[in-house]
Amino acid sequence: MKKYIAEMVGTMVLVLMGCGSAIFNHGVGSTAQVLTVAFGFGLSVVAMAYTIGGTSGCHINPAITLGALLSGRISSKDAGMYMLFQVIGAIIGSTLLYLLVSFVDAGGASYIAQGGAFATQTGANGCQPGVSVTGGLIAEIIFTFVFVLVVLGTTDSKKGAGNFAGLAIGLSLVLVHIVCIPLTGTSVNPARSVGPAIFEAVYGNMGALSQLWIFIVGPFVGAALASVVWKTVADKE
Repeated sequence: MKKYIAEMVGTMVLVLMGCGSAIFNHGVGSTAQVLTVAFGFGLSVVAMAYTIGGTSGCHINPAITLGALLSGRISSKDAGMYMLFQVIGAIIGSTLLYLLVSFVDAGGASYIAQGGAFATQTGANGCQPGVSVTGGLIAEIIFTFVFVLVVLGTTDSKKGAGNFAGLAIGLSLVLVHIVCIPLTGTSVNPARSVGPAIFEAVYGNMGALSQLWIFIVGPFVGAALASVVWKTVADKE
């Protein structure tokens, strides 16, 4: 049970700090804001990797858990429980942000996708203006593939980066956000998208929920592809 709780807490911190960096820095309308949010998510992963990594492996992302499952690193039971507690953690993180926004004026947020359907009051994901649903889905598949491939490679018991894995994973998430934020706001993590989408609905904006499938299907497909590629690359000589 400890590892499940660790995943819940880790995902809560990821959403709280990552989405919070967008909410309270007025969105991601400028290069500086993009970098702020990118590092908000990346540094959260680094911090949690060295905090709960020894307990649960610090997946804090259903896509990573799927990649680990398909790579034979985790049982199906643990994978299911990890995903459940990750989603719970994300909802808790979004709840805390909702409470904070209730007492802090975040009305100046500039990151509003699809003509106002996605507001930074929650950090919800959504296809940005000019990005089609297909384009958003492809982006999430590609960037999740890259991210999960890094995770599988750096955490491999024989070929991995050892104690430096957490740093490499966090920095790769920063890189992914820098490129993908202008396209979808960057999810590459279904749990991270669920919590904010729920609270967007609370605010009366149903757009995030209507596109939520993109940020579930895309990351899972990307993770599955990453597991296949890593198995090929790391195949025993």
